[in-house]
Amino acid sequence: MPPTASQKVVTYDVQERVLCFHGPMLYEAKVLEVRKPEDKKEQPEYKVHYKGWKNTWDEFVPADRLRKMNEENLRMQKELNDNSKPSKGKPNAGSGDGKKNKLNSKAGSEDLPGPIRCHHRGREMEIEKEEDYMKRHDVKIAIPDLLKAYLVDDWENVTKNQQLVPLPREPTVAQILDKYRAGVPKKRSGSAEADIFDEIVAGLKLYFDKSLGTILLYRFERQQYLEIKKEHPGKEPSEIYGAEHLLRLCVSMPELLAHTNMDSQAMSKLRDHIEEFVKFLAKNPEQYIASPYESGEDYSPINPRGQTKPY
Repeated sequence: MPPTASQKVVTYDVQERVLCFHGPMLYEAKVLEVRKPEDKKEQPEYKVHYKGWKNTWDEFVPADRLRKMNEENLRMQKELNDNSKPSKGKPNAGSGDGKKNKLNSKAGSEDLPGPIRCHHRGREMEIEKEEDYMKRHDVKIAIPDLLKAYLVDDWENVTKNQQLVPLPREPTVAQILDKYRAGVPKKRSGSAEADIFDEIVAGLKLYFDKSLGTILLYRFERQQYLEIKKEHPGKEPSEIYGAEHLLRLCVSMPELLAHTNMDSQAMSKLRDHIEEFVKFLAKNPEQYIASPYESGEDYSPINPRGQTKPY
C-alpha cells in the first residue's frame, strides 16, 4: 500500500485538488466524484482526474491512495520525482524524458524505474505536440492492488531505506517466464495462437534485457547493477534479476507501447496477454518477491571506508 500518511481517516471533497498515488508515484489530480459505500464501516472511493491527462485515465481510487495538497506531501512528491530523474550524461533515444520513450528506444538513463516512467505527467502533456499526442495509443494495463502495494514497498525499500534486492535472484526473470509458459494450457503447435503466445513471452524477456539498465533501475541501484554485470559477464539481466524489476517493466508497458505502430487489434491482444501474465504474478507473489531486501550500505556513494564510489 502507499505509505500511510496518518492513522486518522482523511476525507476529500468534490473539486478538491489532491495528490494521488499511481504505482509508487504521486500525481496532481482533482476529485470529480465521491462514491460512498453501502456499508458505513467501509471507506468511500474517489473518482479522480489526473492533471494534463485525458479523461479516459479518470478512475475511482480508495482514500489511501490520496494525499492532501499540502507542503509536506508536495515534498514527498518532489522526492519521488528526484529519485526518478534520468542521468544527465546519457541522452535517451527517441526523447529527452522517460515519458515519451518509444518501445524500441531503450538507450539512456540508468536510473528511471519502470513504475516511475510515468513521472511529470502534467508537465509533459503540456509540452508534447498535439499531433503526436493524437497518434498515441490509449493503453491501460490492469495491475492488481496487491502488486501495486509491492511496488510501493519496493520503492520505499530502495529510495527511503537504501536497501537493495539481493542478487542474483531466485527465481530469475527467465525462470519466471518459463514457469508461466509451462503453466498455460498448451496451444496447438504451429497455430497462430501458439506462435503469438511464444512471441510475447520471448518479447517480455527481450524487453527486460534491453531495458533493465536504461529504465528499470532507481538511482541507488546503479552501482549494484554495474558490479553484478562484472561478476556475471556472460549472463543477461533476465538471468540475474527477478520479479521485483520484472514487475516494474509490466507497469512501464503502457508508456512504452504508447508510440508503437501496432494496430488496435494487435495492441488489444498484446495487452490481454500482459494482463494474464500480471495475474499470474499476483497469484503467489510471495514466491517471487524478495523479502527481506538487503542492506545497500556497500553500494552507497560513500562506503564504510569513506571512499567515494564512482557513478
